[in-house]
Amino acid sequence: MLGRTGRPAWHAAGEGEGVGRMLFAMICRDRPGALEVRQATRPAHLDWIERHRTAVIAAGPMLDDAGSPVGSLFVIEAADEAAARAFAATDPYAAAGLFAEVEIRPFRLVYKDGARVG
Repeated sequence: MLGRTGRPAWHAAGEGEGVGRMLFAMICRDRPGALEVRQATRPAHLDWIERHRTAVIAAGPMLDDAGSPVGSLFVIEAADEAAARAFAATDPYAAAGLFAEVEIRPFRLVYKDGARVG
């Protein structure tokens, strides 16, 4: 969905310059028995991440004890929580109904690449 600026609605003014940006953790838990949905939607999901890579600090699946995906974890940059929620809603996994629950929390980065940053 595009906002008035022609950018996605979740896109912050000054994006890319660190202006008005915050970090958020997105914890997305899959619906039980939805592995086929995840597998079928994965190419579109990965394309989506690639298109929005400037907002995505880290991303990957959460795994059960057997190593099967049971959700997704992201750390993203967004202007505020509403923008982070709008971003999460654009994930093809969300559109496909994969997630039973999406939790979004402010996140503070303390260590990155083996160095303390905060």
